[in-house]
Amino acid sequence: MSTLALLGIGAGSIALLLLLIIRWQVHAFVAMMLVSFLVAFATGMPIGDIISTLIAGMGGTLGSVAILVALGSMLGRMIEVSGGAASLANRFTQLLGPTRVPMALTAAALVLAIPVFFDVGFIILVPIVYGFCKAAGVNPIKFGLPVAGIMLAAHVVVPPHPGIVGGAAIVKGDIGWITIIGLGVCIPLAALAQVVSGWLNRKGYPMLPTTAEQFAAFGTSQESTDSKARSAPGVGTIMALILIPLALIMAGTTGATLLPKGDSLRNVLGFIGSPIFALMVAVGLAMFLLGRNQGWNRERTNAIMESALPPAATVILVTGAGGVFAKVLTASGIGAALSQSLTATHLPLILLAFIISLALRAAQGSATVAIITTCGLLADAMAGGGYSPLQVALLTVAIGFGSLGLSHVNDSGFWIVTRYLGLSVGDGLRTWTVLTTVLGLAGFALTALLWVLVA
Repeated sequence: MSTLALLGIGAGSIALLLLLIIRWQVHAFVAMMLVSFLVAFATGMPIGDIISTLIAGMGGTLGSVAILVALGSMLGRMIEVSGGAASLANRFTQLLGPTRVPMALTAAALVLAIPVFFDVGFIILVPIVYGFCKAAGVNPIKFGLPVAGIMLAAHVVVPPHPGIVGGAAIVKGDIGWITIIGLGVCIPLAALAQVVSGWLNRKGYPMLPTTAEQFAAFGTSQESTDSKARSAPGVGTIMALILIPLALIMAGTTGATLLPKGDSLRNVLGFIGSPIFALMVAVGLAMFLLGRNQGWNRERTNAIMESALPPAATVILVTGAGGVFAKVLTASGIGAALSQSLTATHLPLILLAFIISLALRAAQGSATVAIITTCGLLADAMAGGGYSPLQVALLTVAIGFGSLGLSHVNDSGFWIVTRYLGLSVGDGLRTWTVLTTVLGLAGFALTALLWVLVA
Protein backbone atom coordinates (compact mmCIF):
# COMPACT_ATOMS: atom_id res chain seq x y z
CA MET A 1 0.00 0.00 0.00
CA SER A 2 1.29 3.50 -0.85
CA THR A 3 2.58 5.90 1.78
CA LEU A 4 -0.16 8.41 0.95
CA ALA A 5 -2.87 5.78 1.42
CA LEU A 6 -1.43 4.69 4.78
CA LEU A 7 -1.23 8.29 5.97
CA GLY A 8 -4.82 8.87 4.86
CA ILE A 9 -6.03 5.81 6.74
CA GLY A 10 -4.14 6.91 9.85
CA ALA A 11 -5.63 10.40 9.79
CA GLY A 12 -9.09 9.05 9.01
CA SER A 13 -8.94 6.54 11.86
CA ILE A 14 -8.16 9.20 14.43
CA ALA A 15 -10.89 11.46 13.06
CA LEU A 16 -13.43 8.62 13.16
CA LEU A 17 -12.42 7.70 16.70
CA LEU A 18 -12.94 11.25 17.89
CA LEU A 19 -16.33 11.43 16.18
CA LEU A 20 -17.45 8.16 17.73
CA ILE A 21 -16.45 9.19 21.24
CA ILE A 22 -17.24 12.92 21.23
CA ARG A 23 -20.10 13.32 18.75
CA TRP A 24 -21.91 10.00 19.00
CA GLN A 25 -21.08 9.28 22.65
CA VAL A 26 -19.84 5.73 22.00
CA HIS A 27 -17.97 4.29 24.99
CA ALA A 28 -14.23 4.81 24.55
CA PHE A 29 -13.41 1.11 24.93
CA VAL A 30 -15.91 0.04 22.25
CA ALA A 31 -14.93 2.89 19.93
CA MET A 32 -11.20 2.10 20.03
CA MET A 33 -11.75 -1.61 19.50
CA LEU A 34 -14.05 -0.91 16.53
CA VAL A 35 -11.65 1.54 14.88
CA SER A 36 -8.73 -0.86 15.46
CA PHE A 37 -10.60 -3.54 13.49
CA LEU A 38 -11.40 -1.06 10.69
CA VAL A 39 -7.77 0.10 10.42
CA ALA A 40 -6.55 -3.50 10.25
CA PHE A 41 -8.99 -4.30 7.41
CA ALA A 42 -8.33 -1.02 5.55
CA THR A 43 -4.56 -1.46 5.54
CA GLY A 44 -4.76 -5.02 4.26
CA MET A 45 -3.43 -6.71 7.36
CA PRO A 46 -3.66 -10.51 6.90
CA ILE A 47 -6.89 -11.68 8.47
CA GLY A 48 -5.05 -14.35 10.41
CA ASP A 49 -2.91 -11.69 12.11
CA ILE A 50 -5.64 -9.26 13.14
CA ILE A 51 -6.85 -10.92 16.34
CA SER A 52 -3.32 -11.77 17.50
CA THR A 53 -2.26 -8.15 16.90
CA LEU A 54 -5.19 -6.84 18.93
CA ILE A 55 -4.46 -9.28 21.75
CA ALA A 56 -0.79 -8.31 21.69
CA GLY A 57 -1.73 -4.64 21.96
CA MET A 58 -4.08 -5.27 24.87
CA GLY A 59 -1.71 -7.65 26.65
CA GLY A 60 1.36 -5.51 26.15
CA THR A 61 -0.35 -2.53 27.71
CA LEU A 62 -2.25 -4.27 30.49
CA GLY A 63 0.70 -6.48 31.43
CA SER A 64 2.01 -3.56 33.48
CA VAL A 65 -0.84 -1.08 33.67
CA ALA A 66 -3.52 -3.41 35.10
CA ILE A 67 -1.41 -4.52 38.06
CA LEU A 68 -0.16 -1.01 38.78
CA VAL A 69 -3.60 0.58 38.58
CA ALA A 70 -5.11 -2.12 40.83
CA LEU A 71 -2.37 -1.90 43.48
CA GLY A 72 -2.22 1.87 43.29
CA SER A 73 -5.98 2.13 43.68
CA MET A 74 -5.94 -0.16 46.73
CA LEU A 75 -3.17 1.88 48.33
CA GLY A 76 -4.98 5.12 47.58
CA ARG A 77 -8.27 3.77 48.92
CA MET A 78 -6.71 2.75 52.25
CA ILE A 79 -5.01 6.14 52.58
CA GLU A 80 -8.31 7.85 51.81
CA VAL A 81 -10.53 5.78 54.11
CA SER A 82 -8.10 6.09 57.01
CA GLY A 83 -8.29 9.88 56.71
CA GLY A 84 -4.60 10.05 55.82
CA ALA A 85 -4.97 11.99 52.57
CA ALA A 86 -7.12 14.65 54.22
CA SER A 87 -4.71 14.83 57.18
CA LEU A 88 -1.72 15.29 54.87
CA ALA A 89 -3.50 17.91 52.76
CA ASN A 90 -4.63 19.90 55.78
CA ARG A 91 -1.19 19.87 57.38
CA PHE A 92 0.65 21.05 54.28
CA THR A 93 -2.03 23.64 53.51
CA GLN A 94 -1.50 25.08 57.00
CA LEU A 95 2.28 25.07 56.57
CA LEU A 96 2.47 26.49 53.05
CA GLY A 97 -0.71 28.48 52.78
CA PRO A 98 -3.37 27.70 50.17
CA THR A 99 -1.77 29.81 47.42
CA ARG A 100 1.54 27.90 47.52
CA VAL A 101 0.10 24.39 47.54
CA PRO A 102 -0.32 23.92 43.73
CA MET A 103 3.26 24.96 42.93
CA ALA A 104 4.63 22.88 45.81
CA LEU A 105 2.75 19.84 44.49
CA THR A 106 4.09 20.43 40.98
CA ALA A 107 7.67 20.81 42.25
CA ALA A 108 7.34 17.63 44.30
CA ALA A 109 5.93 15.82 41.26
CA LEU A 110 9.00 16.80 39.20
CA VAL A 111 11.34 15.34 41.82
CA LEU A 112 9.28 12.16 42.22
CA ALA A 113 9.07 11.69 38.45
CA ILE A 114 12.85 11.30 38.06
CA PRO A 115 13.07 7.68 39.27
CA VAL A 116 9.44 6.64 38.73
CA PHE A 117 7.50 5.88 35.56
CA PHE A 118 4.84 8.46 34.72
CA ASP A 119 1.77 6.25 35.18
CA VAL A 120 3.07 4.76 38.45
CA GLY A 121 3.92 8.12 39.99
CA PHE A 122 0.66 9.72 38.95
CA ILE A 123 -1.44 6.85 40.29
CA ILE A 124 0.43 7.02 43.62
CA LEU A 125 -0.17 10.78 43.85
CA VAL A 126 -3.87 10.70 42.89
CA PRO A 127 -5.21 10.31 46.45
CA ILE A 128 -2.91 13.11 47.61
CA VAL A 129 -4.15 15.37 44.79
CA TYR A 130 -7.73 14.49 45.75
CA GLY A 131 -7.01 15.28 49.39
CA PHE A 132 -5.51 18.69 48.62
CA CYS A 133 -8.36 19.52 46.24
CA LYS A 134 -10.90 18.51 48.88
CA ALA A 135 -9.19 20.76 51.42
CA ALA A 136 -9.11 23.66 48.94
CA GLY A 137 -12.64 23.04 47.64
CA VAL A 138 -11.56 22.82 44.00
CA ASN A 139 -11.90 20.38 41.09
CA PRO A 140 -9.10 17.74 40.89
CA ILE A 141 -8.02 19.11 37.51
CA LYS A 142 -6.85 22.33 39.18
CA PHE A 143 -3.96 20.62 40.96
CA GLY A 144 -3.77 17.37 39.00
CA LEU A 145 -3.20 18.80 35.52
CA PRO A 146 0.18 20.53 36.16
CA VAL A 147 1.30 17.57 38.31
CA ALA A 148 0.64 15.15 35.45
CA GLY A 149 2.17 17.50 32.87
CA ILE A 150 5.54 17.92 34.56
CA MET A 151 5.72 14.23 35.45
CA LEU A 152 5.33 13.31 31.79
CA ALA A 153 7.94 15.92 30.78
CA ALA A 154 10.48 14.34 33.12
CA HIS A 155 9.49 10.87 31.90
CA VAL A 156 10.44 11.62 28.28
CA VAL A 157 13.76 13.45 28.74
CA VAL A 158 15.33 12.49 32.07
CA PRO A 159 17.18 9.17 32.48
CA PRO A 160 16.71 6.47 33.70
CA HIS A 161 13.35 6.35 31.91
CA PRO A 162 13.36 3.71 29.15
CA GLY A 163 12.62 5.85 26.10
CA ILE A 164 15.39 8.39 26.54
CA VAL A 165 17.87 5.77 27.77
CA GLY A 166 17.09 3.47 24.85
CA GLY A 167 17.34 6.35 22.41
CA ALA A 168 20.66 7.46 23.88
CA ALA A 169 22.03 3.95 23.43
CA ILE A 170 21.06 3.96 19.75
CA VAL A 171 22.68 7.33 18.97
CA LYS A 172 25.52 6.84 21.49
CA GLY A 173 24.44 9.89 23.48
CA ASP A 174 26.11 10.81 26.76
CA ILE A 175 23.68 10.00 29.60
CA GLY A 176 25.30 12.59 31.87
CA TRP A 177 24.76 15.45 29.43
CA ILE A 178 21.25 14.26 28.63
CA THR A 179 20.38 14.20 32.34
CA ILE A 180 21.78 17.69 32.94
CA ILE A 181 20.00 19.17 29.92
CA GLY A 182 16.73 17.33 30.57
CA LEU A 183 16.54 18.38 34.22
CA GLY A 184 17.68 21.91 33.44
CA VAL A 185 14.90 22.39 30.90
CA CYS A 186 12.25 20.66 33.03
CA ILE A 187 12.70 23.12 35.91
CA PRO A 188 11.29 26.13 34.00
CA LEU A 189 8.72 23.80 32.43
CA ALA A 190 7.36 23.10 35.93
CA ALA A 191 6.53 26.78 36.32
CA LEU A 192 5.13 26.88 32.78
CA ALA A 193 2.93 23.86 33.52
CA GLN A 194 1.45 25.77 36.45
CA VAL A 195 0.80 28.88 34.35
CA VAL A 196 -0.66 27.04 31.35
CA SER A 197 -2.83 24.84 33.56
CA GLY A 198 -4.17 27.93 35.30
CA TRP A 199 -5.03 29.45 31.92
CA LEU A 200 -6.68 26.24 30.72
CA ASN A 201 -8.67 26.10 33.96
CA ARG A 202 -10.00 29.64 33.63
CA LYS A 203 -13.38 28.02 33.05
CA GLY A 204 -14.74 25.03 34.89
CA TYR A 205 -14.92 21.57 33.35
CA PRO A 206 -17.70 19.23 34.49
CA MET A 207 -16.43 15.99 35.98
CA LEU A 208 -17.48 12.68 34.52
CA PRO A 209 -20.28 11.22 36.66
CA THR A 210 -18.23 8.26 37.87
CA THR A 211 -15.29 10.46 38.85
CA ALA A 212 -17.63 13.04 40.42
CA GLU A 213 -19.16 10.34 42.60
CA GLN A 214 -15.74 9.02 43.55
CA PHE A 215 -14.42 12.50 44.37
CA ALA A 216 -17.57 13.51 46.27
CA ALA A 217 -17.31 10.35 48.35
CA PHE A 218 -13.58 10.83 48.95
CA GLY A 219 -13.09 10.96 52.71
CA THR A 220 -16.84 10.95 53.44
CA SER A 221 -17.64 7.24 53.43
CA GLN A 222 -18.79 5.49 56.57
CA GLU A 223 -15.31 4.04 56.90
CA SER A 224 -13.78 7.51 56.62
CA THR A 225 -16.21 8.88 59.19
CA ASP A 226 -15.30 6.09 61.58
CA SER A 227 -11.61 6.78 60.95
CA LYS A 228 -12.02 10.46 61.78
CA ALA A 229 -13.66 9.47 65.05
CA ARG A 230 -10.61 7.37 65.89
CA SER A 231 -8.11 10.02 64.65
CA ALA A 232 -6.38 9.95 61.30
CA PRO A 233 -2.90 8.44 60.90
CA GLY A 234 0.02 10.81 61.26
CA VAL A 235 1.52 12.72 58.38
CA GLY A 236 4.76 10.77 58.80
CA THR A 237 2.95 7.47 58.26
CA ILE A 238 1.30 8.67 55.04
CA MET A 239 4.54 10.16 53.74
CA ALA A 240 6.29 6.86 54.44
CA LEU A 241 3.65 4.93 52.45
CA ILE A 242 4.25 7.26 49.49
CA LEU A 243 8.04 7.53 49.71
CA ILE A 244 8.95 3.91 50.48
CA PRO A 245 7.81 2.55 47.08
CA LEU A 246 9.45 5.52 45.37
CA ALA A 247 12.70 4.80 47.24
CA LEU A 248 12.58 1.15 46.21
CA ILE A 249 12.03 2.11 42.57
CA MET A 250 14.89 4.61 42.78
CA ALA A 251 17.18 1.89 44.14
CA GLY A 252 16.30 -0.33 41.20
CA THR A 253 16.91 2.35 38.58
CA THR A 254 20.18 3.42 40.26
CA GLY A 255 21.41 -0.18 40.21
CA ALA A 256 20.50 -0.54 36.55
CA THR A 257 22.43 2.63 35.75
CA LEU A 258 25.58 2.04 37.81
CA LEU A 259 26.03 -1.75 37.91
CA PRO A 260 26.94 -4.01 34.96
CA LYS A 261 24.49 -6.50 33.48
CA GLY A 262 24.61 -9.87 35.19
CA ASP A 263 25.74 -8.40 38.50
CA SER A 264 23.89 -10.17 41.33
CA LEU A 265 23.31 -6.95 43.29
CA ARG A 266 21.89 -5.31 40.17
CA ASN A 267 19.45 -8.21 39.79
CA VAL A 268 18.35 -7.94 43.42
CA LEU A 269 17.91 -4.17 43.17
CA GLY A 270 16.04 -4.61 39.90
CA PHE A 271 13.60 -6.99 41.58
CA ILE A 272 12.90 -4.89 44.66
CA GLY A 273 12.85 -1.75 42.51
CA SER A 274 10.25 -3.02 40.06
CA PRO A 275 7.08 -0.87 40.35
CA ILE A 276 4.93 -3.95 40.96
CA PHE A 277 7.03 -5.16 43.90
CA ALA A 278 7.37 -1.62 45.30
CA LEU A 279 3.60 -1.12 45.29
CA MET A 280 3.06 -4.56 46.81
CA VAL A 281 5.34 -3.52 49.69
CA ALA A 282 3.41 -0.25 50.10
CA VAL A 283 0.05 -2.06 50.11
CA GLY A 284 1.34 -4.54 52.70
CA LEU A 285 2.62 -1.73 54.91
CA ALA A 286 -0.68 0.12 54.55
CA MET A 287 -2.61 -2.99 55.60
CA PHE A 288 -0.48 -3.22 58.74
CA LEU A 289 0.09 0.44 59.68
CA LEU A 290 -3.28 1.89 58.74
CA GLY A 291 -5.22 -1.20 59.73
CA ARG A 292 -3.65 -1.21 63.19
CA ASN A 293 -4.18 2.56 63.60
CA GLN A 294 -7.84 2.30 62.63
CA GLY A 295 -8.61 -1.00 64.30
CA TRP A 296 -9.58 -2.74 61.05
CA ASN A 297 -9.92 -6.49 61.14
CA ARG A 298 -8.99 -8.64 58.15
CA GLU A 299 -12.52 -8.61 56.69
CA ARG A 300 -12.76 -4.82 56.97
CA THR A 301 -9.39 -4.32 55.33
CA ASN A 302 -10.28 -6.66 52.46
CA ALA A 303 -13.62 -4.88 51.93
CA ILE A 304 -11.89 -1.49 51.73
CA MET A 305 -9.33 -2.79 49.25
CA GLU A 306 -12.02 -4.45 47.14
CA SER A 307 -14.02 -1.22 46.99
CA ALA A 308 -11.09 0.36 45.10
CA LEU A 309 -11.38 -2.04 42.15
CA PRO A 310 -14.68 -1.09 40.43
CA PRO A 311 -13.55 2.51 39.67
CA ALA A 312 -10.16 1.17 38.52
CA ALA A 313 -11.76 -1.30 36.09
CA THR A 314 -12.80 1.41 33.63
CA VAL A 315 -9.34 2.97 33.68
CA ILE A 316 -7.74 -0.43 33.04
CA LEU A 317 -10.02 -1.42 30.15
CA VAL A 318 -9.90 1.93 28.37
CA THR A 319 -6.12 2.08 28.78
CA GLY A 320 -5.83 -1.41 27.30
CA ALA A 321 -7.97 -0.41 24.33
CA GLY A 322 -5.61 2.52 23.74
CA GLY A 323 -2.79 -0.01 23.57
CA VAL A 324 -4.73 -2.03 21.00
CA PHE A 325 -5.25 1.01 18.77
CA ALA A 326 -1.58 2.00 19.04
CA LYS A 327 -0.45 -1.55 18.19
CA VAL A 328 -2.61 -1.69 15.06
CA LEU A 329 -1.30 1.69 13.87
CA THR A 330 2.26 0.44 14.30
CA ALA A 331 1.78 -3.04 12.84
CA SER A 332 -0.09 -1.68 9.81
CA GLY A 333 2.92 0.41 8.74
CA ILE A 334 1.24 3.79 9.25
CA GLY A 335 3.90 4.94 11.74
CA ALA A 336 6.78 3.95 9.45
CA ALA A 337 5.16 5.66 6.45
CA LEU A 338 4.83 8.88 8.41
CA SER A 339 8.44 8.92 9.61
CA GLN A 340 9.81 8.15 6.12
CA SER A 341 7.80 10.98 4.61
CA LEU A 342 9.16 13.48 7.11
CA THR A 343 12.76 12.31 6.69
CA ALA A 344 12.54 13.13 2.98
CA THR A 345 11.91 16.85 3.71
CA HIS A 346 15.62 17.53 4.54
CA LEU A 347 14.85 19.97 7.36
CA PRO A 348 17.58 21.05 9.85
CA LEU A 349 18.45 18.00 11.89
CA ILE A 350 17.32 19.26 15.30
CA LEU A 351 13.98 20.43 13.90
CA LEU A 352 13.55 17.20 11.93
CA ALA A 353 14.28 15.17 15.08
CA PHE A 354 11.56 17.01 16.99
CA ILE A 355 8.96 16.83 14.20
CA ILE A 356 9.46 13.12 13.48
CA SER A 357 9.18 12.26 17.15
CA LEU A 358 6.08 14.45 17.55
CA ALA A 359 4.45 12.92 14.47
CA LEU A 360 5.18 9.36 15.61
CA ARG A 361 3.83 10.19 19.06
CA ALA A 362 0.60 11.47 17.51
CA ALA A 363 0.34 8.49 15.15
CA GLN A 364 0.89 5.58 17.53
CA GLY A 365 0.59 6.99 21.07
CA SER A 366 3.69 5.67 22.84
CA ALA A 367 6.33 8.24 23.80
CA THR A 368 8.91 5.48 24.28
CA VAL A 369 8.29 4.06 20.81
CA ALA A 370 8.43 7.55 19.28
CA ILE A 371 11.83 8.28 20.90
CA ILE A 372 13.45 4.96 20.05
CA THR A 373 12.09 4.91 16.47
CA THR A 374 13.22 8.49 15.78
CA CYS A 375 16.67 7.80 17.19
CA GLY A 376 16.94 4.75 14.95
CA LEU A 377 15.93 6.74 11.88
CA LEU A 378 18.42 9.54 12.56
CA ALA A 379 21.30 7.56 14.06
CA ASP A 380 23.37 7.54 10.86
CA ALA A 381 22.85 11.27 10.28
CA MET A 382 23.90 12.03 13.86
CA ALA A 383 26.91 9.73 13.71
CA GLY A 384 28.11 11.12 10.38
CA GLY A 385 27.53 14.79 11.15
CA GLY A 386 30.63 15.37 13.26
CA TYR A 387 28.60 16.49 16.25
CA SER A 388 30.09 16.92 19.72
CA PRO A 389 28.80 14.84 22.66
CA LEU A 390 26.91 17.90 23.90
CA GLN A 391 25.25 18.39 20.51
CA VAL A 392 24.25 14.71 20.31
CA ALA A 393 22.74 15.04 23.78
CA LEU A 394 20.78 18.12 22.67
CA LEU A 395 19.47 16.27 19.60
CA THR A 396 18.40 13.37 21.82
CA VAL A 397 16.59 15.68 24.24
CA ALA A 398 14.86 17.38 21.30
CA ILE A 399 13.59 13.95 20.25
CA GLY A 400 12.36 13.40 23.80
CA PHE A 401 10.41 16.64 23.83
CA GLY A 402 8.87 15.72 20.49
CA SER A 403 7.40 12.63 22.14
CA LEU A 404 5.86 14.78 24.89
CA GLY A 405 3.32 16.61 22.73
CA LEU A 406 -0.01 15.61 21.21
CA SER A 407 -1.01 13.05 23.83
CA HIS A 408 -4.50 12.03 22.74
CA VAL A 409 -6.85 9.06 22.47
CA ASN A 410 -4.27 6.49 21.31
CA ASP A 411 -2.07 7.16 24.36
CA SER A 412 -2.71 5.09 27.49
CA GLY A 413 -1.52 8.01 29.61
CA PHE A 414 -4.30 10.17 28.16
CA TRP A 415 -6.90 7.80 29.57
CA ILE A 416 -5.23 7.49 32.97
CA VAL A 417 -5.04 11.27 33.41
CA THR A 418 -8.47 12.11 32.03
CA ARG A 419 -10.29 9.36 33.92
CA TYR A 420 -8.69 10.14 37.28
CA LEU A 421 -9.26 13.89 36.80
CA GLY A 422 -12.82 13.33 35.58
CA LEU A 423 -12.40 14.82 32.09
CA SER A 424 -14.46 13.85 29.08
CA VAL A 425 -12.58 13.08 25.87
CA GLY A 426 -13.36 16.51 24.46
CA ASP A 427 -12.25 18.29 27.62
CA GLY A 428 -9.16 16.07 27.78
CA LEU A 429 -8.20 17.21 24.28
CA ARG A 430 -8.78 20.85 25.30
CA THR A 431 -6.65 20.55 28.43
CA TRP A 432 -4.28 17.58 28.65
CA THR A 433 -3.48 17.45 24.93
CA VAL A 434 -2.93 21.22 24.82
CA LEU A 435 -0.75 21.17 27.96
CA THR A 436 1.50 18.35 26.73
CA THR A 437 1.89 20.05 23.36
CA VAL A 438 2.74 23.44 24.87
CA LEU A 439 5.28 21.82 27.21
CA GLY A 440 6.77 19.86 24.31
CA LEU A 441 7.10 22.98 22.15
CA ALA A 442 8.55 25.01 25.00
CA GLY A 443 10.99 22.24 25.90
CA PHE A 444 12.11 22.03 22.28
CA ALA A 445 12.46 25.82 22.04
CA LEU A 446 14.78 25.90 25.06
CA THR A 447 16.75 22.95 23.70
CA ALA A 448 17.05 24.61 20.28
CA LEU A 449 18.28 27.80 21.99
CA LEU A 450 21.01 25.78 23.70
CA TRP A 451 21.83 24.22 20.31
CA VAL A 452 22.36 27.66 18.79
CA LEU A 453 24.54 28.74 21.71
CA VAL A 454 26.87 25.72 21.49
CA ALA A 455 26.96 25.47 17.69
